[in-house]
Amino acid sequence: MTAMLLDGPGRALRTATLPVPEPSGHEILIRVSACAVCRTDLHIVDGELAPRLLPLIPGHEIVGLVAGGGPEARRFRPGQRVGVPWLGGSCGHCAYCLGARENLCDRAVFTGYDRHGGFAEYALADERYCFALPEAYDDVHAAPLLCAGLIGYRAYVHAGDATRLGLYGFGAAAHLVAQLALRQGCEIHAFTRPGDTRSQAFARSLGAAWVGTSDALPPAPLDAAILFAPAGELVPRALAATRKGGVVVCAGIHMSDIPSFPYSLLWGERCVRSVANLTRADGDAYFRLIAHGEVHTSVVRYPLQQANQALADLRSGRIDGAAVLVPNACG
Repeated sequence: MTAMLLDGPGRALRTATLPVPEPSGHEILIRVSACAVCRTDLHIVDGELAPRLLPLIPGHEIVGLVAGGGPEARRFRPGQRVGVPWLGGSCGHCAYCLGARENLCDRAVFTGYDRHGGFAEYALADERYCFALPEAYDDVHAAPLLCAGLIGYRAYVHAGDATRLGLYGFGAAAHLVAQLALRQGCEIHAFTRPGDTRSQAFARSLGAAWVGTSDALPPAPLDAAILFAPAGELVPRALAATRKGGVVVCAGIHMSDIPSFPYSLLWGERCVRSVANLTRADGDAYFRLIAHGEVHTSVVRYPLQQANQALADLRSGRIDGAAVLVPNACG
């Protein structure tokens, strides 16, 4: 099979021909039809997240068809479409797992980080952590739902009952959260990097009530803000834009250091919290919520072998929505 391999942090992915892997236990073999490119993939490739497996096939927003299974895999039948998310496994018996917080398990396994991911023609996954996907989405448009959608949904839930929501960084996750929030009567305020008129226009096209730069204050205080941009200096800025009693949610797995800031920004029962990974319950709830195509994923397609170009375009902000790799073997 053809796969894109990372040999070390800061290095370009290389095209490799590898044997098709054999599933064992609860694993299923998936013929990959689409794999979205996430900012977390970029953090791994750029070395901002320390490598755990090298060489590594990145990618954790995988859509494909079941091509086989291990002796204990009985959940999905051959030919059935499945989605593979970032959370690829957990211990199942620690306090976090038993308390419905498997996303915090100290022995969690992550797709495209601890185990090979979907930048390839085939991938293995533990079927217990895979999802059946809504039929309203084709393969390419379903792929971003598996991280941008799921992590965005978890962050949105933790933002509480916000009626005026700020989104810092308007990329793959934000464009999905914005649509969901707008459907539920929320007013969206979108913040982008200074000079990023492309993302600002994209936010307006989706119905944002106000669009500005990340160093600006909105016309009225926010009830909550979600930070998708991995920039720690945005935390005090978001606090300054948020009303008393509001919440600032840091949604990324990686963020640069948060600078010191005056206590007055936090005072008034404001809250700063992070969102880590996802749970299978998040996925079940989210896919029920959007089962009829309630959100539209804006995608830019790339052949599998152009994974480096997709990463470069994501790094430079040249993508509206999500980049999605399509293996040549699958169209």
